[in-house]
Amino acid sequence: MALRELRFKAGSALWRDLRPSIYPARPFFTRDASTNALQDLESSSFTVPPPSEDIVKSYDPVARSKSRKNELPPSRYQYRSPKYYRGPLHPHQPPPPSDPSSRLFTPGPFSLPRLEQTYQSTIAPDLLTLTYTHFPPGYRAPPKAQRLRSWEGDSPYFKNRPLRGPRGGDNLRLLTPPKTFRNIPKITGVTLHSMVPDAVDDSAHLHVAGMVMQAISNVRATTHKARRSVQQWGLREGKYVSVTASMKGEDTFHFLGKLIDVVLPRIKEWKGVKGTSGDSSGNITFGLPRDAVALFPEVEVNYDMYPPKMIPGCHITIHSSATNDRDARLLLQSIGIPFYGKVVN
Repeated sequence: MALRELRFKAGSALWRDLRPSIYPARPFFTRDASTNALQDLESSSFTVPPPSEDIVKSYDPVARSKSRKNELPPSRYQYRSPKYYRGPLHPHQPPPPSDPSSRLFTPGPFSLPRLEQTYQSTIAPDLLTLTYTHFPPGYRAPPKAQRLRSWEGDSPYFKNRPLRGPRGGDNLRLLTPPKTFRNIPKITGVTLHSMVPDAVDDSAHLHVAGMVMQAISNVRATTHKARRSVQQWGLREGKYVSVTASMKGEDTFHFLGKLIDVVLPRIKEWKGVKGTSGDSSGNITFGLPRDAVALFPEVEVNYDMYPPKMIPGCHITIHSSATNDRDARLLLQSIGIPFYGKVVN
């Protein structure tokens, strides 16, 4: 054992003495491909002569394209995405609206409206705080119950039929999912609708209504015909009797900003929106008389352009991503729309 250790110590001491002299001499005993390989290459491979001046002068791609007998199709280098979505198995899928090659692509937004900035910075965090549901550490969600019935006995009557809901008790499932930062209610659009029954006899009323709707919404108005004749309302089938304007995106917040800050405060003795308004899906509707529609800045600044007796009233439907009227009402109250009367959730 001692002889082994002595041999190892002697070898390490000898290597320690010879190391300074071996390392400087190592480059002389190695061959680098980057130095010697260049000498083995032919010198003529790097001396390719340039093209002659005649070839350079004769190169004219424009003249070449003009001299072509059969022109290339104009769509050869152009890509147009499919116009319609024809299902997940169709070979041609339209790109998302955020893709510049999509037909639905809209550049922007380059600046946010004041109401949208207020929603993102203040209203959305406040709504999350008011509707937040806290689950303590270690909480486990209850297991989901059976959704469909199974086959019972010899009769297939129960097969795949939905189960009945609970008939009583305190352990009822929640109607709405818990609020997180992913599902905070937000405004998705606004729809203006104006009924113009006088347009049956005089189409000028319809033209004025369309001009007013387009002026206050910044969206081209759409006219609609009566589906059937109603004698009590003076409707005749096939006649244009209503105007609609649907707003989305930036136009929505611009319209709501004008409505809340300019129009609604100037309406005399206006109580607000009825608490019973809503369709249980997050959409709230209320109406404005013709005197209130005339208070919009676009109409008021050109009041002489619209005959006062032809300015129509309108119904305003505010669409939101809320799943019930309670959340939608809370969202509209936060942006400045009051409610009164009996509240229906």
